[in-house]
Amino acid sequence: MRYQGREVDIEGRVRLVMESALTARDRVGVQDFVLLENYNSEAAFIENLRRRFRENLIYTYIGSVLVSVNPYKELEIYSKQQMERYRGVSFYEISPHIYALSDNTYRAMRTERKDQCILISGESGAGKTEASKKILLYYAVTCPTNDHMAILGDRLLQSNPVLEVFSIWLFKLNSECPQYVFSLDCVILLLHCFFQFCFLPLIFWLFSPAKAFGNAKTLRNDNSSRFGKYMDVQFDFRGTPVGGHILNYLLEKSRVVHQNHGERNFHIFYQLLDGGDDDLLITLDLERNPQNYRYLVKGNCPRVSSISDKNNWKVVMKALPVIGFTEEEVQKLLNIIASVLHLGNTQFGEGEEGDTYITTETQTSNLAKLLGVDGSALREALTHKKLTAKGEEVIVCLSLLHFQFFHMCCVDFHSCHACVCVLQMISPLNYEQAVSARDALAKAVYGRTFTWLVEKINQSLALKEEIYHSSKDSSVIGLLDIYGFEVLQQNSFEQFCINYCNEKLQQLFIELTLRSEQEEYETEGIAWETVQYFDNKIICDLIEEKHKGIISILDEECLRPGETCDVSFLEKLEDTVGSHPHFITHKLANGKTRRVVSREEFRLLHYAGEVNYNVNGFLDKNNDLLNRNLKEVMCQSDNQILSHCFRREEVIDQKRPEMAATQFKNSLMKLMEILMSKEPSYVRCIKPNDAKQPGRFDEVLVRHQVKYLGLMENLRVRRAGFAYRRRFEAFLQRYKPLCPETWPNWHGRLVDGVSTLVNHLGYKAEEYKLGRSKIFIRFPKTLFTTEDALEAKKPEIALTLQTSWRGYRERAKYQRIRRAVIVIQSGWRGMKARRRAKRRRQAAELIRRLIKGFIYRHEEYCPENEYFLDHVRYSFLKNLRQNLPKSVLDKSWPTPPPSLVEASEHLRRLHMRNMVIKYCRRVQPEWKKQMMQKVVASEIFKDQKDSYPLSVGRLFLDSRLEREQINLKVVQTLGSDKVQYGVSVIKYDRRGFKSRPRQLLLTNTFAVLVDRTKIKQRIDYAALRGISVGSLSDGMFVLHMPTEDNKQKGDAVLHCSHVIEVVTKLAMMANKTSYVNINPGSIRFTVARGKEGIIDFIRGSELKVAKGKRGHLLVTAPRISAT
Repeated sequence: MRYQGREVDIEGRVRLVMESALTARDRVGVQDFVLLENYNSEAAFIENLRRRFRENLIYTYIGSVLVSVNPYKELEIYSKQQMERYRGVSFYEISPHIYALSDNTYRAMRTERKDQCILISGESGAGKTEASKKILLYYAVTCPTNDHMAILGDRLLQSNPVLEVFSIWLFKLNSECPQYVFSLDCVILLLHCFFQFCFLPLIFWLFSPAKAFGNAKTLRNDNSSRFGKYMDVQFDFRGTPVGGHILNYLLEKSRVVHQNHGERNFHIFYQLLDGGDDDLLITLDLERNPQNYRYLVKGNCPRVSSISDKNNWKVVMKALPVIGFTEEEVQKLLNIIASVLHLGNTQFGEGEEGDTYITTETQTSNLAKLLGVDGSALREALTHKKLTAKGEEVIVCLSLLHFQFFHMCCVDFHSCHACVCVLQMISPLNYEQAVSARDALAKAVYGRTFTWLVEKINQSLALKEEIYHSSKDSSVIGLLDIYGFEVLQQNSFEQFCINYCNEKLQQLFIELTLRSEQEEYETEGIAWETVQYFDNKIICDLIEEKHKGIISILDEECLRPGETCDVSFLEKLEDTVGSHPHFITHKLANGKTRRVVSREEFRLLHYAGEVNYNVNGFLDKNNDLLNRNLKEVMCQSDNQILSHCFRREEVIDQKRPEMAATQFKNSLMKLMEILMSKEPSYVRCIKPNDAKQPGRFDEVLVRHQVKYLGLMENLRVRRAGFAYRRRFEAFLQRYKPLCPETWPNWHGRLVDGVSTLVNHLGYKAEEYKLGRSKIFIRFPKTLFTTEDALEAKKPEIALTLQTSWRGYRERAKYQRIRRAVIVIQSGWRGMKARRRAKRRRQAAELIRRLIKGFIYRHEEYCPENEYFLDHVRYSFLKNLRQNLPKSVLDKSWPTPPPSLVEASEHLRRLHMRNMVIKYCRRVQPEWKKQMMQKVVASEIFKDQKDSYPLSVGRLFLDSRLEREQINLKVVQTLGSDKVQYGVSVIKYDRRGFKSRPRQLLLTNTFAVLVDRTKIKQRIDYAALRGISVGSLSDGMFVLHMPTEDNKQKGDAVLHCSHVIEVVTKLAMMANKTSYVNINPGSIRFTVARGKEGIIDFIRGSELKVAKGKRGHLLVTAPRISAT
């Protein structure tokens, strides 16, 4: 149930009943007018509408009739969720909505296999087209679909703009016209429906608010439909929409040639002028300004801000090919539209003898070209009239005097075929007749083209037998969107036809409603009670009765020879039906009524009220005949559309065509037959204000529509019996708390439960009846009293429910916790036991495999030892990963198992290589230079000189002397040879071995020994014969010079504490690393004049250099530990 907007689950399902809204009836009114206590009061009816409109509740029922008030704003009640909410739900079990009526109609069609129809009525701007759109939208979303619908969906999407100005959603998306308020969510849903669900093409034809060929701006509506339409949507046995058909009624052709002030012609003319490209307009000989065309300026309203003619033109042009138009047909159609405009600009002049002639020859030539007819024949037909006598053609050309003279000469005029065949008489039409013939041709061309267009669309919507094997299995839902009852300031022939149609629909409604009521009473076994209502058959007979009805009199007056006019028609009505109680004229009225009925008017007392009709134009509009010679010209048109519209059989047939009113009556009779064969549903649309403002409720305007829609009469018929009826199950389910015997549950028969309940509530026998499956309550007051009692009972029920619910909830909570604890305990215990067993199995298997693998550990890799060997290898690799050497100097490496010795060695070399590569990539240029020197030093001194290990960890400096320590004069003497390295050394004389401090400076090409400010000796690298170094830890080294060089005094004997650094740099600069000799015992050196000296090296406790006993230089050096 739904209480105050909340859904309550009942017996496992959701039931949404409308009775819940009765508690708020003082604020929002009742959802069904049948529940109004004062149902005879029009004021109470309108007040209920106002309350619901104020709360944005735009839908209300009158029994099964849906009343819709246009809100003129977006309402969030049309989403897909709303559709699902109403889908498959009983009609009265949910709040009133267009979807509820749509679903009820669809389900009735499916379950009863009977055709349905929905009759939508209301005045212009009340939302009839919007209601049709919502109905078909609902079917688009909820009905099943198939692959063929994809093709039809595309035609649907495009066919509508041909008859309509534009689609409502394209218009909305382009922000061109805010006239029709339409939610974006619904727009997306519509597009989704048509492209995803592919609903049939018929829908879009209905959806748009203004049809390009059938809509026009009126004073009440910028997009007013100027024709009625009935359409059938065909469904197959699965309920899938498979086709459709459209019937159109009473197109307002007079609008083509005349519009009231503030109104426009049909939209297609303005779209062509505003949207057509320049080349097209040149081809059609048109100008873009609509003020240049007489048929477009009579309403003095060529532009409307709410309508985008240019955008609508694009939509129409895109749609035409989709629904089957070829390029040639499109061009022919545009030629016809343009020809109507040219017809309006065709002007006539009047000669001295009263004959007429065309003054716009150029216009006429263009007109003939567009119509595809001969120009001279068209001019002749527009200015002359052709008669037929005994099957022969006679062209009247003489004056009345000449005709009388010919009649006297030929006594047997009607039998003198020779005279008739030979005589050719030509008489021009007068000015008024020519203008009338021109306008009649314009109306005929446009009206017949419109009919052809509808037929063309019907061809694309037709059920395809080759796809759907039999149309016998199909069902139909019809939609009738037609004018509501019209009462204007000046009512003419069109209003007479419209109101006659509404009389017939009201007659149908009364008949079907009473029949439906009677059938329900008989089904439920309740005695039928006579219903008092106004039977409008007397009005329908007044209009349509043969020989005596208004239509018959009108036809007779149009066919009568001699002078006829609208006034004579009125006089004939007074003579024939003047005594009818529902007919009044100025002549027949009393003094009071004569004030409101003019002499040119007659009044009919319709079911909806009194309407005065002005007879001016009745005969012309009813006659609406086209001269035979104009038909002949149009039959010869090269335009295929016009040749289809004007058939040659029509000219050959001598029978006079039916008048417009008779045609409308006959088509209406056929429509009534169609509707009588279907099960009807009704939607009554109401316009709340003329300004289209949201939230504004014009009581006078609404009362006017309530009256002319016959809503009060509908309500009286529905209330003639019982105001409320509901199935036993729903009634008992809602009101059972009011009786102790039925609360909380009734276990017996439903009818017994309802009887017990109503007896407890004190219903009187005349207040209700029990049928076979429903209870019928006669008075709303009885239901309201019951609903108020339920509302008062709710706190007590709520307290009981709360107490029971809390106890149930706590018990359920305890039980859930207890069951959960037991489940958790058993689960945990089982899991622990399974874990222990699993661990034991795994341990035993592991031990078994390890033992077996250990036994076979020295064998080749095999299944017996694979696990053990894999484990050993994994353990070794894991240990190796954690104990890899961090540097190239670290020689440690884990001991591998026997099976991995070879692999371990490969890994060791790879790791060493990897460390070296990483180290080299990180070395900077300066460090690289240092390393190169260390490498050279290693090649020279490694394992040959005791002091080398100590030098490995010490960096070689770029120079051991600061720049300030080198004398400036020495630098200037060196010139461009820059000092690359300098170090302090001790030079020993070659004789006596006296020590002298010196500086050894190395350049790129030579080395020099400097004594403070003077260069003592220069040694060219090219002349250097060798470098000798002792093997002990001392710093002595000798530079050998060539003996033939007279400039040299012999070899240089030097001592330096950085001997390895000095010798390495000197050898690298001189590029004579191979010239370095490491002498373990002694070094021989050359003194001047070829003499030799000897340096002896011995180990001692400390470093000492002195002259030995044998005259040799004795160097004592201590042993240096490797650590």
